Order: sequence, then C-alpha cells, then structure tokens
Amino acid sequence: MEHLTQFTYELDEIDKAAQVVIETAADQRVWIFQGDMGAGKTTLIKALSKAFSVTDQVSSPTFGIVNHYENQGGEIFYHFDFYRMDDPTEALDIGIEEYFYSGNYCWLEWAEKIAAFLPENFLLVRIINDSETQRTLNLQHIKDAS
Repeated sequence: MEHLTQFTYELDEIDKAAQVVIETAADQRVWIFQGDMGAGKTTLIKALSKAFSVTDQVSSPTFGIVNHYENQGGEIFYHFDFYRMDDPTEALDIGIEEYFYSGNYCWLEWAEKIAAFLPENFLLVRIINDSETQRTLNLQHIKDAS
C-alpha cells in the first residue's frame, strides 16, 4: 500500500475533488469507491465523467450492474454497482475479470460484495460524509491486495 492522500471538500467543490482523484490515480484504471449509502459515490463518478468529457448520460447501474460510457476521445469507462448482487459469483458471469484487465477505466461501487474477485492493484476512494455539505476523500493505491 502506498501513502494515503486526503482531501476535504464542500459539495459545490465536487469538480475539484474529481481532479484530485484523477491526479492521484495516475495510470491506475480500476477505482473502487467506498462510502455509506448517500455519501456521494455516484455523484463523484458523475463529476469524474464530466472531467473526462464523457458524452453519455451517467447514472448508477444498480439494476443492470454495469454501465458503459465513452468520451469524445474514444476512451471507454465501465461503471459498476454491486449493491443488489447477492451471489458474488454473478460477477464472474458478467466477465468481471475481462473488464478489469481490458485497459479501460473501471469504477466500482459496493465492490466489497465481490471482494474475492477484485484485482490485486486498484485505487481505493473512500468517501466520508462529514456533514450535509462536506465530504472527505481518502485515496490510496492498493497493490498486491490478494
């Protein structure tokens, strides 16, 4: 594990928070978002999508498990939400490992539901709900997580 980057922001500074995540991620393509229900995981992913100039409508894929987005440069982004997944092996049924090793961005919400199938290296994005209008991000590169 590498050092922890911490960033506190007001909700109206979400675009700045997205830039901090992007800069911290460097070349890491798998990002795991953790936080309580309502902490702002999907909201941050929407801000990240905006920062990457994604042209598609961004929404939580709660029922479909994965949404596919593209930006103007042809980059592909996969947005997963495992909240409703009861059996972690369902992730294998959708080919989760192929997504992880595709070289495309993979943004995961509720990834703890599929912990056994996560890649060894990823960016962990923890969102802490400090107040109604303030959040803290804890960003950490996880290496050799197995």
